[in-house]
Parts: sequence; C-alpha cells; structure tokens
Amino acid sequence: MTSQPASPTGTPDRPTVVVELAGSRARPESLTRRTLRRFLRNRLAIVGVIGLATMILLVVFASQIERYPYEQMDLRAAKSPPGADHWFGTDRTGRDIWSRTIHGGRVSLSVAAAATLLSTVIGMTLGATAGYYGGKADWIISRFTDIVLTLPPIVIMLTLASFLPRSLVTLIVVIGGLSWPGTVRLVRGQFLSLREQEFVTAARCLGLSHRRIIFVHIMPNVIAPLVAMVSFTVGNAILTEAGLSFLGLGVAPPTPSWGNMLEAARNLQILRELPWMWIPPSIFTVLTVLFVNFIGDGLRDAADPTMVL
Repeated sequence: MTSQPASPTGTPDRPTVVVELAGSRARPESLTRRTLRRFLRNRLAIVGVIGLATMILLVVFASQIERYPYEQMDLRAAKSPPGADHWFGTDRTGRDIWSRTIHGGRVSLSVAAAATLLSTVIGMTLGATAGYYGGKADWIISRFTDIVLTLPPIVIMLTLASFLPRSLVTLIVVIGGLSWPGTVRLVRGQFLSLREQEFVTAARCLGLSHRRIIFVHIMPNVIAPLVAMVSFTVGNAILTEAGLSFLGLGVAPPTPSWGNMLEAARNLQILRELPWMWIPPSIFTVLTVLFVNFIGDGLRDAADPTMVL
C-alpha cells in the first residue's frame, strides 16, 4: 500500500473527497444547440451566410442605394462603360446597369424563395402522408412521384411557361410545382424510419392523434435534413428562373431580373462589345447560388452525427 503523504504537523493527510451535488452534472447538449455549434465552426458556411445576407440586403434596400431608377432611359449616356456616374455602365437605351442588377435580384430571389416554399409544402405533405400511413397512400404517392421524375422538367417548364402569362406568379407555380419530388422522397424515407421508433410507439399507446404524432413527435426530427434540402432547392430555383428568363419566358420587360438581363448576351455584338451588360448579373447569380450551396453543405454536415467538424 502507498502511504499517505505527511502534513507539516507530522500527521498523514486525509484523502480528498469530491462531493457531486445532485443536478450539478452538465445536461446533455440538445440537438438544435449541437447542430448550431457545428454549423458555426464551418468556415465556408459562415462565408455563405454573410454573402447571402449581403445579397438580401442589397435587393431589399435597392430603392435606397440605386444610382438612377432602373427604368429611366438616358440616350445621351447609352452604351457607357462603367464609371463614376454609372458604376456598372449602361445598356443600349442608357438604363443604369447597377440599378437594374440590384432590382433584378429582388425579382430572382423572390421567385426562388416563393417557389421553394411551394415545393417544400407539397413535398412535406405528400412525403409525410406516404411515410407515416404507408399502404395504398404510400403506393399511390410513390408511383405519382416516379412518374413526375421521369418527365423532363425543363421541357415541361418551357411548355407551361409558353402557355401561361409572363408574370411572377407563373414562374413561382411552374418552378415550385415541378421541384417537389426530391423533398417527397427525403421526407418519406425519414418517416418510414422514424415511425418504427419507440417514442412513436409510446405516443400511439398513449392515444395521441395521428396529427399530433406527425407534427409534434416525428416532424421535428425531419427538420435538420429537410433544411439542407431546402437550401439546395433555393439554388436550383434561382438557376431555373434565370434559364427561363434567358429564353424569354420569365418576367416581362421592363421589369428586370438576372435572367432577362442575361438574355442580352444572346446578341453577339453585346457579348463582344458591351460585356458590362451581362457580366454583373452573371456574377451576382453565380455568387448567390454559391453562397446558398455553402449554407446547404454546412447544414447537412452539422445535422449529420457521423461528421466530425
């Protein structure tokens, strides 16, 4: 045995007893807190948040920071290169490219946000119904989703957009109405796994309604992967709106959007001689989608318990 060290008075020191008070133990970290902590440690995700927030502020306060009204024409300043008066130059009718770019972002981001909301609501409703109830409901929804996935989305979008009036509502309905199959599959898979868990069985034994089990007990566990999916849907919606507007099926001029500003690049003369007409909306589109993807990657990694950050 090891002897106790002697105290200055010659008597051995008594062993130190550590008493842990009840309730003093650190409480386990909640899922939301852990996800947030892991997300904040992802540098690219933080860059994405800062960049996207900057873009949103630019488009929200576009009327306050514009140099000239976006629809104002000044033929004396037509085709002017970037300078002190017109930071991004002017187009062939003298309209300020800076003003049109930030106002165009308002249209593009609004369409992307509304279309993503529409597709998410449809996907969550169908996916939760199929995954929770199973049986015939699951079979019908799954087969319908498979049929939609086999259709070429860009062809369907072009067909619908060509028959419907050119407006923001049309873009939102067309993009959001064809972007939900991925969300359905994600939510359905999560519900199929979670409905067999013990906490769901316990809720059923307590006599809770199906609605309460779905929205209170299962849905919170689907939010983390769903948020990551939504962020990627936003990026795809921005690109889809730009593509439709580039083909002349987006919002009608003179209302600007990044897509219909890029439509000017189809003119070979503008492409070569007036690059400032299409480079700014191109850069803004690429950066916004990049920032959204950074956020999506960060949310996906933060919500994945197998990832080490």
